[in-house]
Amino acid sequence: MNSDDLAVFALVAETGSFSSAALAGGVDASSVSRRITQLEKTLGVRLFHRHGRGVSVTAQGAALLTYAEQVRDTLAAAQTAISTHAGLGPARINIAAQPTIARTVFGDLFHVLRKRFPHSRLHFTEGLANTLLANLQAGVADVAILYRPEHPGSMLYEPLLHERLYLVTPVNYPMTQERVDQRGLEGVPLILPSTHHGLRMFVEAMAARRGHKVELALESDSSTAITATLVHKGCGCTVLPLASVADDIALGKLRGFPLPGEDAERCICLVLGRTEQEPSTLWSFSSAIREVVTGLVASGEWPGARLAVD
Repeated sequence: MNSDDLAVFALVAETGSFSSAALAGGVDASSVSRRITQLEKTLGVRLFHRHGRGVSVTAQGAALLTYAEQVRDTLAAAQTAISTHAGLGPARINIAAQPTIARTVFGDLFHVLRKRFPHSRLHFTEGLANTLLANLQAGVADVAILYRPEHPGSMLYEPLLHERLYLVTPVNYPMTQERVDQRGLEGVPLILPSTHHGLRMFVEAMAARRGHKVELALESDSSTAITATLVHKGCGCTVLPLASVADDIALGKLRGFPLPGEDAERCICLVLGRTEQEPSTLWSFSSAIREVVTGLVASGEWPGARLAVD
């Protein structure tokens, strides 16, 4: 048993599955599984209960987790301190974002971070909000860029920009901007994620404020690209930010209609994780993200967005 084994074990325990741990750690899921199996053989105990939803720690696993977290945090703090004092910047930078945001931001963000931290290892992750928030809490992600939940609760965040949502329809669907301005989404068959996703909750709350319910054509927990394809094939309409479908609209494959009202905008925010990074380093991460977001909005490369005003 060594520190690497304990780090893998802690990551599996915190993420709740081998595949999620592999994604967060940037390794292969089979490697994670083999290391956990070998660790269990070495210790002679079962560390995880395996079930259909993933894994959970046994009593023996919970006891080991306390020590594993201490070892991981001590090594991370030592590595950060040494790298920082050597003037090399942090050893590793972990940035996470929801898929639509990642598609727009990650390319430009890479170049800004690489310039500021040429010796640091960059790690980008995309995922749904609940996964990203768990990674922030576990210290897996240093910073995340995500849509503010409809009910943020105690989450502390910094607004970056507001992104208007669009009704996206097939080319031959009978719809006009006047109709959208007057009746919104009323009577429109929509393709939306299932209820635990932020967009579905946002759209339903917006419809309720306008006095009608969402008419659901299809639930699809797939990527934005697949959702756009389903709309193109006439399976229904959807609600998305313009940046995610601007190319398809420009090519004449889809049509887009901005939804009226301030409550038809989603706030994209910056959230800091429970990380061992120095405060000055975290400030530099945040500054880089703000620089990229500001540039994308100013250049028109983030259509349908406006910067948040302090």
